[in-house]
Amino acid sequence: MKSGNTIFILIVLLFVSCGEYNKVLKSTDYNAKFSYAKKYFEQGKYSRAATLLEDIVPISRNTARGEEALYLLARSYYNMKDYQTSSEYFKSYFTSYPKGEYAELAHYYSAYGLYLDSPDPRLDQTDTYKSMRQFQTFLDLYPQSEHKESAQNSMFELQEKLAYKELLAVRLYYNLGDYLLIPFSGGNYLSCVITAQNALRDYPFSKYREEFMYYMLRSKYEIAVKSVDEKKEYRYRDVVDEYYSYLNEFPEGKYLKEIKKLYAYIEKELKN
Repeated sequence: MKSGNTIFILIVLLFVSCGEYNKVLKSTDYNAKFSYAKKYFEQGKYSRAATLLEDIVPISRNTARGEEALYLLARSYYNMKDYQTSSEYFKSYFTSYPKGEYAELAHYYSAYGLYLDSPDPRLDQTDTYKSMRQFQTFLDLYPQSEHKESAQNSMFELQEKLAYKELLAVRLYYNLGDYLLIPFSGGNYLSCVITAQNALRDYPFSKYREEFMYYMLRSKYEIAVKSVDEKKEYRYRDVVDEYYSYLNEFPEGKYLKEIKKLYAYIEKELKN
């Protein structure tokens, strides 16, 4: 019996709540709408808050209410995990109110939302680059912000994601090897070398640095072995240079045993 009464009370409250919301939604009293929007936001009813704020923002531009309404609208979409929409509204906020009360937070949450929405490394990374640019702008504008460390760490994670995307390309080129021969000298191995070199330049402190150096050395070795005789010597010497570069940075590297065998073979070839 008690259970039945509880369900009945909940149904009544739901209808009352929906009736209240629909009444406010149709109202032309924007002060009341704004009050309810803030109440719904505080209650975690972000969808309702956003719907009301969508009506308030256009007619409240360049007012104190408009500034707060626009920020709450952006935060509502952010809390609903619609990071693309929230980022657009945050951007609209700090563009319209560059010195506004919530400008610092708008910059931060816009970048952080895009960070949370950053796709798998195998997919297009447009939003990853956008997030990194926004984090950099945030750090330039607010170097003493309490969110500084979070922004820096997030940027580093995004850089590692981009580095990993390059590593996937490097591995692919190397594994393709002579398959589907590309009509230029070195083929897929040369593409592997170029991609690895660019990654080392763009992400010099990446945790994938050793792998980039390894695949670059292996690819140069494969190119040298398959070269015509008159080109072999200088290409072997290029591999030797890569060997010493690797050895200098990773004296106990996980690929050391393997590349020492390559080095021994090259030394023998050069002597002959």
